[in-house]
Amino acid sequence: MNRLTFAFGAFLAAIASQPASAQLSVDVTDESAADMVIAVPVMPTPETASTIAGTTETLGRQVAEVVAADLRNSGLFKPVGPGGIRAVSFPEVTAPAFDYWPTTGAVALVQGFVRANPDGKVTVGCYLYDVALKSELTRHGFVVEPRDWRRAAHKCADAIYARLSGESPFFDSRIAYIAESGPKGSRIKQLAIMDSDGANHRFLTQGGSTVLTPRFSPDYKHIVYLSYVENRPRIYIYDIGTGRQRVVTESANQTFAPRWSPDGRWILYSMSVAGNTDIYRISAGGGTPQRLTNSPGIDVGGSYSPDGSKIVFESDRSGGQQLYVMNSDGSDQRRISFGGGRYATPEWSPRGDLIAFTKIAGNFRIGVMTPQGSGERLLTDSWQDEAPTFAPNGRVIQFFRTGQGRSGNSSIWQVDITGANERRIPTPLAGSDPTWGPLLP
Repeated sequence: MNRLTFAFGAFLAAIASQPASAQLSVDVTDESAADMVIAVPVMPTPETASTIAGTTETLGRQVAEVVAADLRNSGLFKPVGPGGIRAVSFPEVTAPAFDYWPTTGAVALVQGFVRANPDGKVTVGCYLYDVALKSELTRHGFVVEPRDWRRAAHKCADAIYARLSGESPFFDSRIAYIAESGPKGSRIKQLAIMDSDGANHRFLTQGGSTVLTPRFSPDYKHIVYLSYVENRPRIYIYDIGTGRQRVVTESANQTFAPRWSPDGRWILYSMSVAGNTDIYRISAGGGTPQRLTNSPGIDVGGSYSPDGSKIVFESDRSGGQQLYVMNSDGSDQRRISFGGGRYATPEWSPRGDLIAFTKIAGNFRIGVMTPQGSGERLLTDSWQDEAPTFAPNGRVIQFFRTGQGRSGNSSIWQVDITGANERRIPTPLAGSDPTWGPLLP
């Protein structure tokens, strides 16, 4: 996995301070906020040059298209361009024609460039301007291998999103999920990975055995998942860089939902023994599992708080599926959900402020509440939405939706924490069990 290089020369130096009057911003928690119109023209090149990913002229259009798509898909912005608006010259990138852009309705302007470097890499410049104040808000540069141009585009969109929203970015991240094919009763399930927008899709397993519930490691180097080989459940760790995988633990007992601890040292999972299902943890290197719950009934799932001190899980010990929180050593178990219906598949936000869950009350809906159980809000209202997973910034949730009918196909969706901007993520096959990884290094 290649690390992007930030270019901080005189030409691309980040602005040391911003003028006090530059207050252009959006509120990510206000679902009634109007979309901010941002112009995103094609990014010019000082000289057309060929690269292994295409000419710098072609890349300039493609980078602008990805930036515009990212901003649009965030639900906060209304990009115009790169098609349908005037092209800009290379000198204009640092000296915008401010008198023109208000005619497009834009209040903000994204300009940039793509330039070939002597060493075969390319530099992607990214500038954000306040149109009304005729001022520069931020600038960044990214030096990348030509094949990584999409990452540079996502980084540009991330910089704009962070500057205008005040929130951490999330576009330059990846998603793992289970790709499904075949008839409903005998699905082939493969582990797959893709960029946050569905691009750069690839299958990691061939479907020879059932694969379930993947999760990225905190360092992005591995994926933990559950697989059934000859009807025997095994927890595997897949090395993304090498393609090798190893068994962490296996058992004749039913096993569910492996999850990483925030420090990457532990794998949390559930296992059914003698009719009782409890939550266990095991070292990521293998060894003897440690049981954390010991109550009659079914304790399933488990997601660590960002600091690793607590775990949220689901349990039917009170007579129906509800959410509980305990310390990471299994002590101080307490119920936090008390609404009607059942609660399942909890996941703690990377920010620590919310817990997402599946609410089962007639249909399956995605919801959030605080770690104390207050402020419950349902974000979706379809027939069957389940298994939420947070974006790296904790402000967008991905899940999978199963359709009604004989096919019962599932697909990957996302919604922001206000319940607005619901959209489907394109995948080549049906998809389930998504997991959103951290921001790429």
